[in-house]
Amino acid sequence: MKKLFLSLLLCALTSIAFAQSTDAVEGQSFGEGVKKGNIVPATEVKAKLGKQEKADMKLMGEVVSVCKKKGCFMNVKISDTETMFVNFKDYGFFMPKDMPAGTKVVIDGFAQKKETSVEDLQHYARDAKKSEEEIAKITKPKKEIVFEAKGVVIVK
Repeated sequence: MKKLFLSLLLCALTSIAFAQSTDAVEGQSFGEGVKKGNIVPATEVKAKLGKQEKADMKLMGEVVSVCKKKGCFMNVKISDTETMFVNFKDYGFFMPKDMPAGTKVVIDGFAQKKETSVEDLQHYARDAKKSEEEIAKITKPKKEIVFEAKGVVIVK
C-alpha cells in the first residue's frame, strides 16, 4: 500500500512538472525564461508604468542593438525614436553578441524610470564599441526607462 501511494505521488508530481513547463514562451530562452500571460508590447511600457517609478512586467519588443563586448545588455525599441536599455538580473546571463537588429524578444522583469549618469552612458557606449568621438559627445545624464530582465526569450 505504501509503495502504491508513493508511486501515485511520483506520477502526480511528474505530471505537474511537465504541465508547468508547457506554459513557457517558446523560443531560445535565457535566465529564468518567460511564462506565457500578461505580455504587452514594449511600446506600451510608459503607459504601463504610469506614475509608478518601478513595476514588474513582461514585454514583447524588437531588439535594436546588443552589447558587442559580451552581450551584457541590449536596447529594445519602445517608439519610433526611443529605445529602452535592458540589463540582466545579477549579471547572471548574456545575450548573443551577434543577435541582429529586429530580433523579437519577450522579457520578464522590472521596468524603472531612472536617470543614467554620464559615466554609465559612456561605459555602455564603450561596451557597444562606439567611437571615441561618439563617446565624447555624451555630456549629460539621461532620464530614461531601464529594464532589469530576469528572463528573456528570443521568439521566432
